[in-house]
Amino acid sequence: MKTLSALHLAGRLVRHPAAHKGDAGKVLLIGGAPTMSGALVLAGQAALHCGAGWIVLMMLDTKSAHVVTSQAELMVHDAKTYAPQQAIADIAPDVIAIGPGLGVSGQAAQWLEAALLWQGPLVMDADALNLLSSNDALLSLLKTRKAPSCLTPHPGEAARFLRVTSQDVQNDRVASIAKLVDQTQAIVVLKGQHTLVASPIHATHTCQEGNAGMAVGGMGDVLTGCIAALAAQGIKHQLDLWDATCLGVQLHALAGDSLVKKDVGPIGLTPSELSSELLPLLRVLVNQHALRH
Repeated sequence: MKTLSALHLAGRLVRHPAAHKGDAGKVLLIGGAPTMSGALVLAGQAALHCGAGWIVLMMLDTKSAHVVTSQAELMVHDAKTYAPQQAIADIAPDVIAIGPGLGVSGQAAQWLEAALLWQGPLVMDADALNLLSSNDALLSLLKTRKAPSCLTPHPGEAARFLRVTSQDVQNDRVASIAKLVDQTQAIVVLKGQHTLVASPIHATHTCQEGNAGMAVGGMGDVLTGCIAALAAQGIKHQLDLWDATCLGVQLHALAGDSLVKKDVGPIGLTPSELSSELLPLLRVLVNQHALRH
């Protein structure tokens, strides 16, 4: 098994002086059902900090739509006022990420179906994974997609896919991710201590960064936004979804370690703090590795 070593890829993200927001990509994030809107906001903030040109939040909770006052840069839409497939066509994103706070309602399933039918890079997390594992029709759509897909399960979500227990997944994480890749035909990020990344055409890699302070709700939402933003930029900067996933996983874990070195955590370390830490780290990595080319 290989050690994940993707930080050098940040050097590809250097921007031309005449670059515009379209060169950094448009990310559509779908989720935020009632009581879970914060998950979608966390993903949106991470996408901003990781450099996406613009970010659209499709919020399933009508009461939370249009009220993200803490981050005015995020464009928030009320999902109930849109037909999913038409909305995706109208927004014309470069990357879609679906799952943070999505829920498992009929409306959520409709948005996931529309995302799976869309032919562009797709990142799926949280309840998007729970819907996939319980719906053979949606899983079939995933397996037959022509565009690249990425799934980011934690052990519980992986267990539901594999019809085993979380402990079974943890007892043999390498075998578990291999089964997930085979079952989904997608890039898979199996989160946890020493997060694993694999795909149908890439060997399993293990991330050596990260710490126990990151074991808190919302960290996965930040990772989703991070990967989506890097993938969106990658369209104009020679990063495919595999590259963006590997860089995102390692950058996210490195941000957690950076905060602990600053005596932020491990106890009480928050996803919002980690999201903010992504920006200075990415800036350093871009400049550091760009100088070598």
